[in-house]
Amino acid sequence: MIAQSPIAGDSRILREATALAAAGHSIHVIGRDVPEAWLADQHSELGPGVTVESVSRSSGLRAGNGGLAVGHGRTGPKVLVQRFGRWLLLPEHRNRTEKHWRTAAAPRVAAAGPFDVVHAHDFNTLELAAEYAAKWSAKRVYDTHELWFDRALPGRPTPLWRARGRRHEVKVASKAQFVITVSEGIAARLRSRGLPDVRVVRNTFPRADDVPPAPDRPEGLLYAGRVGAGRDLPTVVAAARQLVPFRTVLMGSVDPNYRLDLGPVETVAERPIDEVDDTLRSYGISLVTLTNTCENHRLALPNKLFHAVRAGVPVVAADLPELRAVVTQYKLGTLYEPGNAQSLTTAVRGLIENYSTYADGVRSAAAELNWEHDSAALVAAYADLTG
Repeated sequence: MIAQSPIAGDSRILREATALAAAGHSIHVIGRDVPEAWLADQHSELGPGVTVESVSRSSGLRAGNGGLAVGHGRTGPKVLVQRFGRWLLLPEHRNRTEKHWRTAAAPRVAAAGPFDVVHAHDFNTLELAAEYAAKWSAKRVYDTHELWFDRALPGRPTPLWRARGRRHEVKVASKAQFVITVSEGIAARLRSRGLPDVRVVRNTFPRADDVPPAPDRPEGLLYAGRVGAGRDLPTVVAAARQLVPFRTVLMGSVDPNYRLDLGPVETVAERPIDEVDDTLRSYGISLVTLTNTCENHRLALPNKLFHAVRAGVPVVAADLPELRAVVTQYKLGTLYEPGNAQSLTTAVRGLIENYSTYADGVRSAAAELNWEHDSAALVAAYADLTG
């Protein structure tokens, strides 16, 4: 497996690797900027059959690294020039740093191989994976966690890059034995572009051993995830002002240079992903928010939706096509219009009024919306490679 992500925090890649190892495969993962302490203790994290190594990558245009940082709370011509420069340069810088990582990773891939299968996580590893699969006469798997060229990205618009990228993605990925992605919506879009065998392995979580009964009434809303652009958090803040004294809480790492007027919103310290269940239960409602700003968001199924199912907690989710389909099918909670604080307020109040009904829906959905179910699809797909 090749991935330009810090493997220690990428639950999808870790779960896929351990599921395949449990099925009898030996998995070697090459990732980005994996902490030394985690690498030293990886066997306790992953169990036998999985090894991980790390390749570093440039940290990008962030505050404190000599890049074009935008200061918090500063104004004036100099800051405006910095912001414009960052907006202009970000697309090129992003592509350059991803290419730099592939160049650094190539000799590590070569030294680790040969392998029977090369599994590329996301488009930014696809060409490197294809190169070594061809050298080793290995089979190929393309695992795209997003609709890559339809994401909302910071920086200047890049329509030509996106159009060329979609065509190139299909050209390279069409040589894979199959493609994996995270939702039926993204799978359908990739099929329409010319990829015939696209299978869905959702970002679900292992079933909890013991889920306590839901309370009669929730204590608050919890957003547990990355705090940054694209998560519709200004709408959350605006709705929180209308919902007071009902509590609204954010928990997660904050993107560099992201500014948010918290107003009445509380914050709590970030916790490891396996410790979030109890925090979700303590508040009672999980926020699954996204902006309606790109096709990737409209077709996404964020893992926080499935984390709420694992914890037995109803959700208030953005009314986007793929989220709407799952939330309504399984009666997981209510929906709101992204960007509309009044709609979010109404959705929260509606969930509170019918809390036991949605709590029952979440508990029933856990029988299907779990990693045991989705990992079986992954293992079956790999069985086809050897069958």
